[in-house]
Amino acid sequence: MPDAAPSPDAQASIATFDALVIGAGFAGLYALHLLRNQQGLKVRVLEAADGVGGTWYWNRYPGARCDSESWSYCFQFDDALVQEWTWSERYPRQPEILRYLNHVADRYDLRRDIAFSTRVTGARFDEASDRWVVTTDRGERLAAPFLITAVGCLSAANIPDIPGLADFRGRWVHTGEWPHEGVDFRGKRVGMIGTGSTGIQAAPVIAEEAAQLTVFQRTPNYSVPAQNHPLDDAFRARKKAEWPVLRRLMRSNTNGHPYTISERDTFSVSEEERRAAYAQAWDQGGLSFRATFRDMMVNKAANDEASAYIRERIRAIVKDPRTAELLTAFDHPFATKRPPIDTGYFETFNRDNVRLVDIRATPIERIAADGIVIGGETIPLDIIVFATGFDAMTGPLLKLGIAGPGGRTLAEAWAEGPRTYLGLGVEGFPNLFTVTGPGSPSVLTNMPVAIEQHVEWIASAIAWARANRVARIEATGEAARNWTAHVNEVAERTLYPTAKSSWYLGANIPGKPRVFMPYLGGLGRYREICDEVAASGYRGFAVTPLRG
Repeated sequence: MPDAAPSPDAQASIATFDALVIGAGFAGLYALHLLRNQQGLKVRVLEAADGVGGTWYWNRYPGARCDSESWSYCFQFDDALVQEWTWSERYPRQPEILRYLNHVADRYDLRRDIAFSTRVTGARFDEASDRWVVTTDRGERLAAPFLITAVGCLSAANIPDIPGLADFRGRWVHTGEWPHEGVDFRGKRVGMIGTGSTGIQAAPVIAEEAAQLTVFQRTPNYSVPAQNHPLDDAFRARKKAEWPVLRRLMRSNTNGHPYTISERDTFSVSEEERRAAYAQAWDQGGLSFRATFRDMMVNKAANDEASAYIRERIRAIVKDPRTAELLTAFDHPFATKRPPIDTGYFETFNRDNVRLVDIRATPIERIAADGIVIGGETIPLDIIVFATGFDAMTGPLLKLGIAGPGGRTLAEAWAEGPRTYLGLGVEGFPNLFTVTGPGSPSVLTNMPVAIEQHVEWIASAIAWARANRVARIEATGEAARNWTAHVNEVAERTLYPTAKSSWYLGANIPGKPRVFMPYLGGLGRYREICDEVAASGYRGFAVTPLRG
C-alpha cells in the first residue's frame, strides 16, 4: 500500500534548502564552500560526527598517517590557503590532518551550515516536488532539489562475523571507529586481526606499548618504507614556490600525486640498471615505487621483477626465516591491492613481544571469553584490534537508505554490483551526485585532488541546471551501462583484477558482488572525459525541465 500523502503540517515541518550534502570531510567541506560561498545557495551539510574531518575524524588508531605526501594532500583551490599552511612531516599523522581540516572549516566559515551529531537514516526522492527528502536520527526532515553524498570511500567499518565475539571478556575495537579517548595497551596482551594498510601502520606503535602483540595474518601484504621525516623550512619554501607547476602535474597525471611514471619498460634496461632503479625507489620511499617502470601494472613478468626485489628486501629485514617466509607469501602481484607504505612494520617482527600467526593456513575457529581459538589453541588476549578495513566504496552509500522514484532503493539497483555514469550519477536517481563514487578514479589517486575535480564538476552541473530551469538531471541507462563496461574493459588491460582478495573488487565482504570498482584510465584522462560531457550539455544525462 503506498504511503499516504504528507499532511500540510508535516509538509511545513520540512526544512528546505537548495542542496543537501552528507559528510563533512574533504568533499563535504569543499562542496559547502563552492555551493554556498561561491554560488550563494542555501546548503545544509549533515555529519554523523561531532566535528569535521570525515575519515580523519574517525580513524585515530595508533600510527594513523596519510600515505600521500603532506604538501600534496591538501586543497588546491585557493593559493592563499596553500601558502599559509605549514606541514611538519613528509607523511602527516591523523591529528595534523584533522587540525588542517578544522582550519579550513574556520577559514571559510563553514561550521554554521553543518549539522553535527546528525546521522542520515533515509533519503527518498519525492516525485511530486522533484526534491530529495532526507530524514535523520534527530527526527528531522530536510528537503532539497539536489543531494550530494560526500561520505567517503572508506567509512563503513567491516567487522568480520567471527563466532563468539559477544563472549569476549576483554575489550575489542575497530581501527575505523577508534575511541577518541584512546586505548591503553600498557601491560596488555593484544591481538590484531588484519595486515592491510591500517594494520601495517598500527602494529609497530602497538608493539612498543603492549606486553605482547599477536598479529593474525590471512593475506600477507607488500609494503615499501615510507622514509618519513620532518620537513625543513627550505624544503617547504621550495614546494610552495613550485606550487603552480606541481598543481598542474597533479591535476593532469594518472594518479594525482606529485610525481610522474617512468617512460621506461622494465626489460628495456639491464638487470643491474633495474636493481639500481628499485634500490633508489626503495630508499626514496613512498608510493612512487610503483612508478619505477611504466609496465609494472600491465606486464606480469615486469611485476614479478619488482615483487622479487621487495621480497628480497623484506627477508633481509626479518631475522626469523619462517616469519619472513610468511610475510612474503604473497598471493597477488605487487600494488594490485592497496599498496601500503610503512614505518618499521617488518622490523616489528624482530621484537621479542611480537608473534605472527598464519590464519590462512589455520583459520580462526572462534573467539572465546579469554582470547582467540586457532588450531585448538586459545591465544590469551586482553584486547582485540580489528584492522579489517571497510565495506569500501559502495558500503557508505548503501548505509544511507537512498530510494529513488517509485521507492526503488540504491541497494536494489546495485544488487549485482555498482553501476554509475562517471562515478557521479546513477540511473534511476535524479539529482543525486556521488563524490568519488564507484566508477571514478577515487581510491587509486591522491584523494583531495580527485575530490576537488568531482566537487567542482558537481557544483558546475548544479549551476547549469539552475540557470537552465532543469528540474531533474539523471544518468541514462545507456550511459551508465557503457561507462561501467568501459571501467571493466580498462581494468582487464591491467593486473589489478588478478588480486582476487582485493577490496577493490569487494572481496573482503561476504556476499558482495565481485566488481572492480575504481576507474583505472587515469585521473588526467578522466578529467578530460568529465569536461567533455559538461561541455556537450551533459551528454549521457537525461534532463527534465521545471514545470510551468
